[in-house]
Amino acid sequence: MTTKISLIILKTGATSGKEISQLVESITWSGRRGSPTRTLKFTLLDDDGYKHARSEIDIESGYHCIFSYNGTELFRGMIMRQTASYKKTADYIAYDMGIYLSNNKDTFVYENKTATDVFKDVCSRFGIPVGSAAQTTYSIPDLTKKKTTGWDAIEDALSLDYENTGAKHYVYSEGGKLYLKKRLENVKQWVLETGVNISTYQYMKSIEDIKTRIKLLSSEGTVLAQAQDDSLEAKIGTFQDIDTPDESLTTAQITALAKSLLEEKSTPERTLTLNKVLGLPDVISGVGVFINIPHLDLNKTFYVDEDTHTFEGELHTMSLTLNLVSETSTDTSSSSSSSNTSNKTYKVGDVVQFNGGKHYVSSTASSPASTNLAAGPAKITYTAKGAAHPWHLVHTDSQTRVYGWVDDGTFS
Repeated sequence: MTTKISLIILKTGATSGKEISQLVESITWSGRRGSPTRTLKFTLLDDDGYKHARSEIDIESGYHCIFSYNGTELFRGMIMRQTASYKKTADYIAYDMGIYLSNNKDTFVYENKTATDVFKDVCSRFGIPVGSAAQTTYSIPDLTKKKTTGWDAIEDALSLDYENTGAKHYVYSEGGKLYLKKRLENVKQWVLETGVNISTYQYMKSIEDIKTRIKLLSSEGTVLAQAQDDSLEAKIGTFQDIDTPDESLTTAQITALAKSLLEEKSTPERTLTLNKVLGLPDVISGVGVFINIPHLDLNKTFYVDEDTHTFEGELHTMSLTLNLVSETSTDTSSSSSSSNTSNKTYKVGDVVQFNGGKHYVSSTASSPASTNLAAGPAKITYTAKGAAHPWHLVHTDSQTRVYGWVDDGTFS
């Protein structure tokens, strides 16, 4: 079994566990937007054999597992289903800490609380450890949820916050704790492109749910603000949506909200499906990646809505469903995108002289993918302003093999 994969099982409350990587036939790690839970499915040998024994997992005794890849922990959760077969293999399904949000019900009543307050309260009720929680700004006047799941309460709170601020947040599990994070903070700027790490793809565009007008009404039906896209209506006609915002918002805030909602809802749905591309452990639901498919004229940031990572021996592949980012300012496909390094302004499309050294697989990576790269000419293909490694370079000849994200001051 490859040493890249580590699978450890341990009983509830135990501080150490049993390494069973030698029994692993395959592992599938997956998640989707709108769910607080990521899932780990794995198949184990279930027969005594040379240099290995059976796992002896019994889910009724309370077993947890920790899955790591290349020394980095990707999943920690409870094993909740097991299936044995005549093939002398056993299949298991484990869920991370988000399962406690989905599988606990109560009645929730909040007044003048933020979505952050709701998230922390739900976790506290059910004894769920919290790592950190982004501070949401909208104070929800009233939120009452009877006999429902903790996740339903949190999801409604996050939805109300988004409707009134335009900011998106999501919940995720890491290291046995739950976190609340602002979505835009997680645009990793991985680059996926045909000819490099994309082989098969399917791209769908739909205007079935598009809106050309947004009207915000008071509780009495008075129009508080409205926005419309005249150029779009000239092409497809009128499609209007109405909503009732929190009337504690100022006139300027309500006007801005109408414009924000129109910007989102006037954008066609664009869904990209990628099958069995080269696996990247950081590319999971909620993360933004940069897609480059010249055939479709795609050169944009997309969010991952669903991901399935499969590990078999030395091979790690992933299948993704992605949707086009509408609220981010990090798209850099325009040739006018520019920034300044070493007192000179550069932009996407410029050919520069790479000084040699390191490059990274993403703009936020903590360690380099390669070091001691030779110097040579390269083209700036993308930028990620404010990131740790804000420039994506691709070599233009064989002098250098740079193909990744680099730091300010590494080229001229």
